[in-house]
Amino acid sequence: MEFSPELRERVLTGEITVSFRRARVKPGGRYRVGHGQIEVESVDVVPFAAITAADVRRAGEKDRESLRQRAAHSGPIADESLLFRIEFHPVGFRAP
Repeated sequence: MEFSPELRERVLTGEITVSFRRARVKPGGRYRVGHGQIEVESVDVVPFAAITAADVRRAGEKDRESLRQRAAHSGPIADESLLFRIEFHPVGFRAP
């Protein structure tokens, strides 16, 4: 899974624990993030409109619209657009 450079450290320290994407990953899969890895705990499909304020914070965004902007790298996101809600945790991270 790719994360924007400004988010990677927060992903690896466990501050960010959820992501919303169009790309599919699998539960139990491990993915390299910068100089560490994350392990996917769960994957669910949700419409953008169903994303909670708590999940916006867990994704490291200040508000729903900034999350919409970040998720829209592969096309516009409408309220009814379906996204994968990916919950994960860091594994094997050591600060450089």
